[in-house]
Amino acid sequence: MTTTTPTVVLVHGAFADAASWSGVVAELQRDGIPVVAPPNPLRGLASDAAYVASVAARIDGPVVLVGHSYGGALITVAGTADNVVGLVYVAAYVLEEGESLGELQGRFPLSPLVENLERWTYPVPGGPDAVEVTIAVDAFPSVFAADVDPEITRVLAVAQRPLAAAAFEETASAAAWRTKPSWALIAGADRAINPEVERFGAKRAGATVVELEGASHAVAVSRPEAVAALIRDAVRATG
Repeated sequence: MTTTTPTVVLVHGAFADAASWSGVVAELQRDGIPVVAPPNPLRGLASDAAYVASVAARIDGPVVLVGHSYGGALITVAGTADNVVGLVYVAAYVLEEGESLGELQGRFPLSPLVENLERWTYPVPGGPDAVEVTIAVDAFPSVFAADVDPEITRVLAVAQRPLAAAAFEETASAAAWRTKPSWALIAGADRAINPEVERFGAKRAGATVVELEGASHAVAVSRPEAVAALIRDAVRATG
């Protein structure tokens, strides 16, 4: 019997870019696992999920989607693509169909992220200006990456990718975890997403769960080996 190793597609979240997966990519490549880390547009749940689905669709063979933070909401929708065989949530939102980020967050005490967001406007051709958010630079280390080297964190803080504020209110059009196996890594010291939000979503999805005590939201940067180990489990289980 021949088997095909799934390609891992790493979807970053808000306030970061694909480089945040660098350590994880290196770990997976050492194991001979094919991997892609595309840019996430961060403009809205429906459009971003459609983009992620298009990335998966152009891959020949099975795909394991991995989502960090807001990226978890995207793989929940994009994961309905036919060739997606597994979902991995890394310190991520795990939405139900018809649920928004704001609704899920609102069930639990808000994280320090909320009070440290800065709002900006950006032009939309043919329409009114839209709003996007970033984390205040001075709050970024403690909120997003408390266990990352301070020199690296200072760079990450000024290289943030903003998220369109509308993404918090859009609802998920599907929940792929209902038909696809899932895994979840909980960042125990996350101050961007309340870890209880991560635990609730993972349990609801029936995910195989690993929790890292003391891990910040930037767990893919601070603990790439542990993140890669969970992804490796998903690849082995679905390959």
